Parts: sequence; structure tokens; C-alpha cells
Amino acid sequence: MKPFIHEDFMLNSEAAKVLYHDYAKEMPIYDYHCHLSPKEIAENRSFNNLSEIWLHGDHYKWRAMRTLGIDERFITGEASDKEKFQQWAKSVPHTIGNPLYHWTHMELKRYFGVDTLLNEDTSEEVWNQCNQLLETDEFTTQKIIEKFNVKVIGTTDDPIDSLEHHVAIHENPAIQTKVVPAFRPDKAVEIARPTFNQYIESLSEAADLEIVNYENLLAAIENRAHFFHEVGCRISDHGIENVPFEECTFEEASVIFQKARSGEAISKSEEMKYKTHTLLFLGKLYASLGWAMQLHIGAIRNNNKRMFSKLGPDTGFDSIHDLDLARPLNAFLNELDKNNELPKTILYHLNPVHNYVIGTAIGNFQSSGVNGKIQFGSGWWFNDQKDGMVKQMSDLANLGLLSSFVGMLTDSRSFLSYPRHEYFRRILCDLVGTWVETGEAPRDYQLLGNMVQNISFTNANNYFEIK
Repeated sequence: MKPFIHEDFMLNSEAAKVLYHDYAKEMPIYDYHCHLSPKEIAENRSFNNLSEIWLHGDHYKWRAMRTLGIDERFITGEASDKEKFQQWAKSVPHTIGNPLYHWTHMELKRYFGVDTLLNEDTSEEVWNQCNQLLETDEFTTQKIIEKFNVKVIGTTDDPIDSLEHHVAIHENPAIQTKVVPAFRPDKAVEIARPTFNQYIESLSEAADLEIVNYENLLAAIENRAHFFHEVGCRISDHGIENVPFEECTFEEASVIFQKARSGEAISKSEEMKYKTHTLLFLGKLYASLGWAMQLHIGAIRNNNKRMFSKLGPDTGFDSIHDLDLARPLNAFLNELDKNNELPKTILYHLNPVHNYVIGTAIGNFQSSGVNGKIQFGSGWWFNDQKDGMVKQMSDLANLGLLSSFVGMLTDSRSFLSYPRHEYFRRILCDLVGTWVETGEAPRDYQLLGNMVQNISFTNANNYFEIK
């Protein structure tokens, strides 16, 4: 009997099979945005059991388990790792139709050679087989990265981070993968958050610069950006609810900053003005450094306040926002572009309703000498599944050039997520293969094979200034 995850999984035409097996399959991985721990890479961490490497921190799985009514003690609570795994195994058959079902079995297959479908009855067998392999030297973080032929990893790092683990990775000749930090200064931008003033103190200490006014703040941010650059950073990242754009002078931003520092309430208009001025400063800084800027737009976070008070952020209580985008996005990009200070930019949006807004906006600000300077990023978070990926790529193809797309990233905290690149490549090849079979694209495998290879790896390799 053919295993569930077989060589032609999700490849529904002859053209798709040729494109995947002959062109896309063996391409290296360029994972330019993720949330892996550089400390765990530097220290070559081993994992005690399957739950530790697979379930800890995975809010995708947690949301599914909560939907089934599983007690929180088996999700984020005090239950043992084995008990948590058993509850996840019990949940897996109920995830059919959700990408979790595919990811679960692809990860079991690619890492552990397990073809057994995971369920309550097979949980003990799978638990024992995987844990036995986890005890070997082949399942350390560095060996996993090596096994999946990962050429570049872009982590997500706060400006106050010391980057000591990145330095250690760089100095370790055994690590052939380029592991670089990405600059994420969101906490310096989110002026209305209760933790803003506390963060400014931490930033002041990290930059060794007393921050008494807005000018000092910008100097401290620039100081840390140059430090990140020296350690290999060439990418920034922002997680923003919406793209702000309200006209704001340096003097106005300075007054708003001082209000926040003195504990005064900030109006919504003042918040938007401060964010606009600060993000424009950052965009210009990135352009001067030759960095790419990523904007992750449209998440409304920590919606369940009761659970947030118990578990904190990033625990599975975020969702898609519905907001105005077209005007501020185009105005923001235009403000940077008017003096040629717009960096390479990748735009992601959590709400697929806005695909056409982004797909048309990026065409306004492309630049000579750069292939796809402004990018529509891959299906993100809730769109990181077959329908979401197909829609994102189809919408990009309809409105721009799919051939210039920089492709997939894991956006994950898990070292078991690399099969998501395979998943993406199978979906890409099936999409293009379908165009071939319906006569919408020529059966020119050299042409199309080169395109899928570019999207799988080469475009990203050429796009980012990471050597």
C-alpha cells in the first residue's frame, strides 16, 4: 500500500511531477525569516523527546487542541511531555483539511522515516521510534540544518540583543549555514504600549547612549543597526497592525516622544504620527545600509485577555485584522521613494482580502537594476497552507511577475519545519503544472524548471545582500 506521504504527494499532473522531481526538489533552502533560537544553534542543542522538539511553542497545534476541548494542562500546562504528545496524537485525525495534517506526516516522514499515520492507537509506537532517533547525534540543531541543506537562516532579533550567539555561530567552522540576525525594532515603534518606557531604558543601555529625547532615540536605533550590520544583518522585520501614514515633522515626533516618556496619555493620532516618522526614519536607514525591509501587516494580537494574562503573547490567541490599507501603504512607500530612499521591501498581509491591494501597490515602486525590488511575500501565518499559497502566487502572477518572487520561508520556531519548503515547492510545481496541462503555459520544462528553481532558491539568494 502506498504511504500517505509518497513521492508524488500533491503533484496532480505529469508536468507537476517533472517540475518538482527534476528541478525543484534538490534546490537548497534559503530560510530568510524564522524565529529559531540562535542560542540553540550555537550550542548545538539536543532534544529529550518528541514533544520538546515538536510541541513546545507551536501555537498552531495548540489552537487545534483547544478547538477539540482538550484541557490546557495538556497544551501549555503541567502535564508531562508524553501526556502532551498523546493528546496531540489523539487530535491529529481531526485535523484533516487543515495543513497540520500534512505537516505532521511530512515531518514524521522526513525526519524520522515514519510512514505510520499518527493517531491515538499509534502514538506509543511513534513516540518510541522518534525518541530513539532523537538520542543520536544526527538530531542536534546543527545536524538538522545540515541534513536539509539550509544555506541561509535569518532569525528575528531585538535591537537590544547582544548577538553573542550569532558571533559564536560565525566563528564555528563546523557550521556551514549562514545564520544572520534580522533587526526587529517594533518595541521602539510601539509608543502606546505600557512597556514602552521600560524598553527605552533597555535600548539606552544596549546602545550605551542616554536617551533623553527623540533625537537620542533615533541615534540609539542607528547605533544598534550598525552593530547588527557588522554581525551580518542585512534584513529588518516589522510586525505591524497597519501601515501608518500621518504627516509628522521631527519636532512633532519629539513632542509626542516626550509625552510618552513623562507618562502622559498618547492619542491615536499622535501614535500614528510617531509611528509614521519613526518607520520612515528606519526605512531610510535600511536603504543606506543596503538592507531589505520586511513588513508583516494585519495581525490583531492577544485577543483573549484572560488567556493572555495566564500565558503571555504568542500562545495562540491572535487572528486576522480587517483594516484600511491601500492609501497609507502607497503613501508610505511613496514617501521613501521620492528621494530614492526606499529599500528593498517585502510586504506580507494576514488578510488575503488585501492581496490585490499589495499586488498592485508593489508595481508602483519597482526599480531599474533590481529584479522584484518590492515583493509580495509568501502566504503568511493563517495563509501558510495550500489555498493560501495558491491564492498568493496566483494573485501575484495575475498582477505582477511570479517569476521574480523570492519564495518561501518557515516563519517558525521549530527545527522540524523545513518540510514546509518542500510543501511549498510541491504546491508551486502543481500550480505551474496545471497551467501546462490546461494549455495556459508551454510544456517547456527548461523555461518552467528554471522559473521554479528561481522561486525555490535563486531569487532569494540574489535578492538579499547576504554572501
